[in-house]
Amino acid sequence: MAATADRDETTCRIYALLDAGAGAEARLAALLEAHPLTSLLILPTARHPLTAALVKPLVDLAQAKGCAALLADDAALARTLRADGVHLGLATGSEPLMARYAEARSILGSGAIIGADVGCSRHDAMEIAEAGADYVGFSPAEPIVTDPEDEIEPMDRDELVAWWSEVFEVPCVAFGVETINEAAALAASGAEFVSVRFAGGETVAAAVDRMRAVAAAMEATHAA
Repeated sequence: MAATADRDETTCRIYALLDAGAGAEARLAALLEAHPLTSLLILPTARHPLTAALVKPLVDLAQAKGCAALLADDAALARTLRADGVHLGLATGSEPLMARYAEARSILGSGAIIGADVGCSRHDAMEIAEAGADYVGFSPAEPIVTDPEDEIEPMDRDELVAWWSEVFEVPCVAFGVETINEAAALAASGAEFVSVRFAGGETVAAAVDRMRAVAAAMEATHAA
């Protein structure tokens, strides 16, 4: 996966988020033909939880094009389908992030890609990176203060992306990106990856046009 690529590369790349379900395979095939994708996260929806039958065609299609396929929060299914890894979403329950990471690593082994969304927690980002995560994701959540003495000045997502890219070698992904201008600004601030979500119900043409627009905006930022 490009998430572990050389940090000397300056071009920010798209981290595609694809809702599983009706039309996902056609949508993904068109996206892979339209633009070189290196990273794909397959997401469940309320109507379509991740199952082997639903996800395997997407994993196979992505891998055939040299794109790493990750599953959301299901390391066991990722192992069964020989996906490239798993993404740990922003925690909403009581299980600590590090416990979830340790479990996923024990299931998938050292060769798999495991990354996590830490919201705006610098503490969690540094802890999981030190543990061996392949990337750290920041999303526009409220800053989490694990220890008030450690996080005197909480940062928002955009500040964290800029700070992280200056200080750490582990790549970062910007999640929760809503607009093309936002994607371009995050690319300029140092994000290695900017997420673009392709939801169920979106037409193939609309998905392709949006991806191309985001890619062009980010490339223009780096060329400036």
